[in-house]
Amino acid sequence: MKKSRHTDEQIAMILSEANETTIAETARKHSITDQIIYRWRRLYDGMQVNDVKEFKGLRDENARLKKLPAERVLELDVMKEINEKKW
Repeated sequence: MKKSRHTDEQIAMILSEANETTIAETARKHSITDQIIYRWRRLYDGMQVNDVKEFKGLRDENARLKKLPAERVLELDVMKEINEKKW
């Protein structure tokens, strides 16, 4: 996934601004497209800045936890190969 040039906190602020003005005006002001604002709304709608920080932490932890089983499977495969070799 492409790295966003806006932090999660900035996104929350832009979305709160978009709720007060039009989408097109907010998008033009921040040099982004309308579609990006709609995509951000789908992810972050109704969140405050503190909620976004917590969401980001949970998202990072979830990604780390998903890697653990994959690494464990690789370790088991290596151990099986070592045990199958005859010394």
